Amino acid sequence: MPNPHWIVDTGRLVLTPVQAADLPELQAIKADPRVFALMHGGVRSPVRTAQELADDIAAWAANGFGMWIVRTRISQEMRGLTGLMERPDGRGIALRFAFWPEAQRRGLAREAAGAALRFGHERAQLYRIVAAARESNIASRTVLGSIGMWPCSRFVQNGHEMLLYESTREANLTQR
Repeated sequence: MPNPHWIVDTGRLVLTPVQAADLPELQAIKADPRVFALMHGGVRSPVRTAQELADDIAAWAANGFGMWIVRTRISQEMRGLTGLMERPDGRGIALRFAFWPEAQRRGLAREAAGAALRFGHERAQLYRIVAAARESNIASRTVLGSIGMWPCSRFVQNGHEMLLYESTREANLTQR
């Protein structure tokens, strides 16, 4: 059972820290190229997903933030993932999100990612949170801009032009 202070309710969605029982759903979403082909590291094998889940559970225990499963409040159907984790390239704590195609274009990613960003600044007391998106990924860039993140730099990752977005605690608080 996760710490109840780590559960986030947005009205339409419930964000719950990932748990061992979530492994089958995580393996399904992370193996789907429609969802994970654009993610850093790409589509995952079942073994890699299990390793990442163990790391994500440990991150919650160590940091008080991590990855959430995003479910609809009423039906409890898994719609996607969002969360905060250290980028492997050292650029900072990053906001991540990935949603099933059937859940896209309904404002769910914006709602969940915005809630994760607020959690990071307010509850986890993170001063700066970043997010990376391919320059060509207009949908992700739109979500990031709509929750108050702004582009701060560019870099190349695996041959793709990337934009790094950021949010600071002060800027996040003044946007309300």
